[in-house]
Amino acid sequence: MSIADHDAPEEIVWQGKFVTAKKRGRWEYVSRSRGIRAAVILAVDEEDHVLLVEQYRVPLEITCLELPAGLIGDDDGAEDEDPLAAAGRELEEETGYRASTLENLGTFYSSPGMVSESFTFVRARGLTKVGEGGGVEGENITVHRVARSDLTEFIAAKRQEGCGIDVRMLTLLGQGFIEGE
Repeated sequence: MSIADHDAPEEIVWQGKFVTAKKRGRWEYVSRSRGIRAAVILAVDEEDHVLLVEQYRVPLEITCLELPAGLIGDDDGAEDEDPLAAAGRELEEETGYRASTLENLGTFYSSPGMVSESFTFVRARGLTKVGEGGGVEGENITVHRVARSDLTEFIAAKRQEGCGIDVRMLTLLGQGFIEGE
């Protein structure tokens, strides 16, 4: 089976510190620079609440409701950072919670027709509040602790407010969303 543009040379059109625009044959796409990856964290506490974050996203020009997440190996000298270590660090920075257990649920791709970025999906358990969260300087993250039974209504209310909803929220809405509940 022949795949169009598979063997075409890859051309770097532009490269920044975090993002690289590329072209291969007819395809234009974006990748993370320097081999940077991401970790996305599903954190559910013992009382069946999910930790969500809301922050302003410049490309969307609105705040966006998301699972806690962050970059792996984005600091100079940390290119080989362990995904679970990065997930634990990011969870604490963004939400103020520390997990006693982090489980790698696999690698997934954000938008494979446009972005080569992958992320490691991580489940966090045994949560303990150790700080305020909110991210590092300049992130201005709002933390939401939402009962799983209230997620559908919470996400709908945020959408109604004009908040962007990250596609990963679908992992929380699950089968009920697919079935139209």
